Amino acid sequence: MPQPIKDAAALCKTIMRNGYDSYVINAPLQKRALDEKNLEVDICTELNAEGLSKLFPNLEESDSHDYIGQLRQGDAVFNFYPADVIESSYTDGTIARLTPRLVKKLEAVGDLPLSWACPYIPKAQDVYDGFEKLDTGHICFEGIPDETLKKDYLRAIKALRFSANYHLPIEGNTWLSIVRASRRALDYVSVTDIMDEWRKVEAENMYRFAELLFESMILHGIIPELASLTRVKQIKNQDNGEETVWGHTIETMRRYPEELPYDWYGTLAFLFHDVGKLFAGEYFEDKITFYQHHRIGSKVTRKILKRLRFNTDEVDLVCHLVRNHMRFHFMLTDRGIRRFKALDEYPRLIEMARADIKARNGSYKEFNHNMKMLDRADLSEDMLEPLLNGHEIMDFTGIKPGPAVGLIRDALLEAQVSGDVSSVPEAIEFITRYQEREKIQ
Repeated sequence: MPQPIKDAAALCKTIMRNGYDSYVINAPLQKRALDEKNLEVDICTELNAEGLSKLFPNLEESDSHDYIGQLRQGDAVFNFYPADVIESSYTDGTIARLTPRLVKKLEAVGDLPLSWACPYIPKAQDVYDGFEKLDTGHICFEGIPDETLKKDYLRAIKALRFSANYHLPIEGNTWLSIVRASRRALDYVSVTDIMDEWRKVEAENMYRFAELLFESMILHGIIPELASLTRVKQIKNQDNGEETVWGHTIETMRRYPEELPYDWYGTLAFLFHDVGKLFAGEYFEDKITFYQHHRIGSKVTRKILKRLRFNTDEVDLVCHLVRNHMRFHFMLTDRGIRRFKALDEYPRLIEMARADIKARNGSYKEFNHNMKMLDRADLSEDMLEPLLNGHEIMDFTGIKPGPAVGLIRDALLEAQVSGDVSSVPEAIEFITRYQEREKIQ
């Protein structure tokens, strides 16, 4: 990967650690557009010019509403563009694929991307009508399964619900009749009736219900966006290789209720949390990325839930969880943790992050750091800003730029939070003593 793109990714990480979205725009094309005389990289972020200037004091701000500004570091130039954060905007527009600068560059070299050029059938009054008794140890239609199902195709959804909730297998011929009639079930059963059955599935069993919907081919008809995730692959972790996004989705749905049992909406949010990866997926240097999949996923989820006739409050809640489920995955700064804790439903978002890590068998490093930072979000802002910045620390201690400056700064912050340091003279005395004690040169 070229160094300018690596540096751009590092800038994005700095922005994300402070609680804002950021990504390198169309890295594959930018790699092709780089040359020795033009080391420019375009970055997209939701942070405005004022916020970027606080992180990068050398930012040259722009007067244009569609261009934030420019940052020069060495021989490289980084252009910042505003990200799409409007929930009502078109899904495909959420990710910036090209910028005016990149279009001109590609035109100059003649390398433009290809992207330019049913009747209602009433429910049976007896919920178990058409089913054999459950004490048989399996879910089974009475009589000839295909004929029983023809009388009420809602029985197909009920069979899946019974199997998931009661942890019982579906009898072989009953299962085949459901698979054969999956298209008819979608044609003749209303969305309202399907969702009435779905709502009766317990949160702890919803992962199994979702599996059965997929295996019976019913999911392909009501939510094809989710069914398509079986064809999108991602890296599970460094040791276990690839997995499908659908497989990961099911595993997170299974894990989430371990910490928040009975949370039906939180589990439902996990069903949709990675649906945006279908639209955001992009290969770069043989690795797939899913930048902004949480924001795209929120928009796709809103469209799906409206199609499934959820009410407005339910749609807003689930979309909020989908949109913000990545917030707790990054190692947050003091500012970042404050922004996170100001979000509605942040305890659910914490458990979504925990379940995601469990499903991947991933590292808890960032998660544990953020859990420790949560209490700091309740402290006064004054207590969380160091009394001395990095330049002042170097001036008073005489040390050169490097990791030691960060160590001293962190130690000073801890001393401020604990109440041992409360003024600039005390801060100067503290860093001097700390330098002598730790023998920092």
